[in-house]
Order: sequence, then structure tokens, then C-alpha cells
Amino acid sequence: MENSFTVNVNGNLDFSLAKDQVDGLDVFQTGIGTFHLLKEGVSYRIEILEVDFQNRTYTIRINGNEYDTIVGTPLDQLIKDMGFAVNGSKNIDSISAPMPGLILEISAKIGEEVVEDQQLLILEAMKMENIITSPRKGTIKNVAVKQGDVVDKAQLLIEFE
Repeated sequence: MENSFTVNVNGNLDFSLAKDQVDGLDVFQTGIGTFHLLKEGVSYRIEILEVDFQNRTYTIRINGNEYDTIVGTPLDQLIKDMGFAVNGSKNIDSISAPMPGLILEISAKIGEEVVEDQQLLILEAMKMENIITSPRKGTIKNVAVKQGDVVDKAQLLIEFE
């Protein structure tokens, strides 16, 4: 596998960046999350605003302009080249109770836009609190339970549009 990374900027610009290109940059850290880069006689001030290491997403500011970036690894590129989806969209239309229990808290509201892994409710089962999160980005169509309800395994909890 080649030692290069794919970078997507703002969802519409893709380019590859080899490790030796990064190693050859004239860059130094000026503070926590801030850097100075000199490339071809042009000076750039870079600030790291947000980092999600798990999903390899970064929000950066370069000379006052903000960019959302996704850095793909060589393995991500190989998986994509083989025709497999790295982060395929999920078509899950509802969430059911994974086990019987008591609804302690509901965070989701009908009509609310949610993102993947956002907390929707807390289900107490076997004296443990289980956080139920959204399996995908979407809009809440229906919340079929209310706080204090006792639910059975596989009972409908939330539906998506």
C-alpha cells in the first residue's frame, strides 16, 4: 500500500498527499493548535479548530478562512478501490428496544434533526443505564414512548422520516 493520504476539503475538493510531501513542509508550531507554514514564499497561519480523531475529520482555519477536512488513510483508499463503502449510508427507519427496561430520559423530539451517534434516550435495564443513540443522520418522525414507560424487547421506540 502506498504511503499517501487522501484529503477532502469542504466535501468538494479531493487531493492526495504523500508522507514525504508533509515531511518536507516548512511548518512550525506557534501555540496550542496554531501553526505557521511557509510554502513557495507565501506565509500561512493555520489554526486547528475541531478534531475528531475517530472519524479523521478536522476543522481548520487558514489565514482566516475555515475548512472542513476529512483525511483518508491508504486503507480507506484500498477499501474504496475494491468497491466497498467506507462509511455507507444507513437506511434504518426505526429503533426498537434492545432489551426490556424502563425509559429514564428522552432527548429526541419529533421533527428534530439528529446526527449519527447522537443520544436519543436512556433505557434502564438490569440496573444499568443504556444510552440509545441515533444510527444515522435524519429527522425524528415519531417518539413512540415517554419517560417512565416500561418497554419490552423489540418494542418500537423511535421512528425516522
